[in-house]
Amino acid sequence: MSTEPFAAVEVIAAKRDKRELSDQQIDWFVGAYVRNVIAEEQMSAMAMAILLNGMNRREIVRWTKAYIDSGETMNWADLGRPTADKHSTGGVGDKITLPLAPLVAACGVSVPQLSGRGLGHTGGTLDKLESIPGWRASLTNAEMFAVLKETGAVICAASQTLAPADRRIYALRDVTGTVESIPLISASIMSKKIAEGTGALVLDVKVGSGAFMKTVEQARELASTMVTIGNDAGVTTRALLTAMDVPLGRTAGNALEVRESLDVLAGGGPADVIELTITLAREMLEASSAKGTKDPADALRDGSAMDVWRAMISAQGGDVDAALPVAKETHDVIAQSDGYLIKLDALSVGMASWRLGAGRARKEDVVQAGAGIQWHVGHGEAVAKGAKLFTLHTDEPTRFESALEVLNTGYAVGGEAEISERLPLIIERFV
Repeated sequence: MSTEPFAAVEVIAAKRDKRELSDQQIDWFVGAYVRNVIAEEQMSAMAMAILLNGMNRREIVRWTKAYIDSGETMNWADLGRPTADKHSTGGVGDKITLPLAPLVAACGVSVPQLSGRGLGHTGGTLDKLESIPGWRASLTNAEMFAVLKETGAVICAASQTLAPADRRIYALRDVTGTVESIPLISASIMSKKIAEGTGALVLDVKVGSGAFMKTVEQARELASTMVTIGNDAGVTTRALLTAMDVPLGRTAGNALEVRESLDVLAGGGPADVIELTITLAREMLEASSAKGTKDPADALRDGSAMDVWRAMISAQGGDVDAALPVAKETHDVIAQSDGYLIKLDALSVGMASWRLGAGRARKEDVVQAGAGIQWHVGHGEAVAKGAKLFTLHTDEPTRFESALEVLNTGYAVGGEAEISERLPLIIERFV
């Protein structure tokens, strides 16, 4: 005789028939799945029903809370400093977390940054940092607190005990065609960030060919949903919609992006990476109500952000003075005519980098630390015949052909009047 308060099939049918789920139904359904009372095929059916019929604000907030309640939550009150975190929905050349975490810490706000690995054409922060010899992604909660207390910032893998319901449902969505559901994306991202215990959160929602959200309308819906969830949970949350039609910076690939991040921390680097890093840092400081701290632009100039970077990497076992890995083979793409780079498509660059070995197709795949792409000319810039447009890096030269196949469809050289329109770097802001 079942003592369960609901029958799984009835709750699934309610969402199938576009009815609202009650708080009690949601709490029970997620909890029962974690207890293995609900089968994988039943959660798959529920995910599809949510994808097709959506959820209202109350349902999404409650679904997220059920994820959080499935595991432990962290608390940083003993640090004695405000905390802020940033989450990006992912893109090509998006190395922003690397300079951003130490930069915000240098301005007086602690940054407990739980990050992930790359899958497909978007790079993962942990993969990038693991190209630094000795650096460790997996820390215990005690180690995480110690690094945060000592240096002001920590970037590490999320513990298995944070929102475990999400980890299982995420894997299921990946193989059931339900990844695109905005309620489920929102709950997945926000449950981990809220459970992480940060006081303030800034979301970088990417828009364009290289992003998960291809249109401003889709990104707007995701951003406003996540901001609602965060604020309802007591985390000061805001979001920026930012461009991912063109890749960020001048590199895509793990060690290549670490090198570019170091340029930014040293006071140089590409203009778009600097602008987005400083903009997000200011948002994080403002959201955490940090008063009287230095401005992020000053912290890049005076070297204090670099000091935090060195301390943070060292505290996690990384050798900050070691040479970064370099791919065994390179191939240059040369401009065949004078003109302008009239097109530079983020998705094509990301796919080419992935084919060179910088990303993975499955979670268990190994990435090459040195693989990736540099583009020597930015979108809209002048091109001289015979000059380098791209340099491809890989340990396996057999990969060049398939990488070039996709890269060649993603760029074009032409006249100044033909330069394609692109999105502004910062599109919109949600609070």
